[in-house]
Amino acid sequence: MRPIRDLDALLKGLAPRLVPGTFVYATLAPGAVIDPGCVLASVREDEGLSVIVAEETARRLGLVPALRCAWITLDVPSDLEAVGLTAAVATALAARGIPCNVVAGARHDHLFVPTGLAEAAMEALRHLSRAGA
Repeated sequence: MRPIRDLDALLKGLAPRLVPGTFVYATLAPGAVIDPGCVLASVREDEGLSVIVAEETARRLGLVPALRCAWITLDVPSDLEAVGLTAAVATALAARGIPCNVVAGARHDHLFVPTGLAEAAMEALRHLSRAGA
């Protein structure tokens, strides 16, 4: 399917999907090595490599979780040059007091919210999708 740029079409087609499991943000010490196949996303920072991994992986590697979270994938095929999707999603979640960390993939956006707020986030996203832009 072709990537979508139109904000209204993106919002109407959000199709949020809760990925099973618990995930964590953690930081690897400088020079530490991790199997890239275990990493959902990463960002190199001055303090070390920040990673998002399954909670079991973090436990096995002795990583200290900075945040335990649920993973929600927006199954709408979003264009990397689309404008407003992240803002609309963040605004809808913020209105309900739900923190959200967004990671853009080449085809979809992925949201990481605190584990206890996953269902509330799903409801907010479904409401946003019904309302459109």
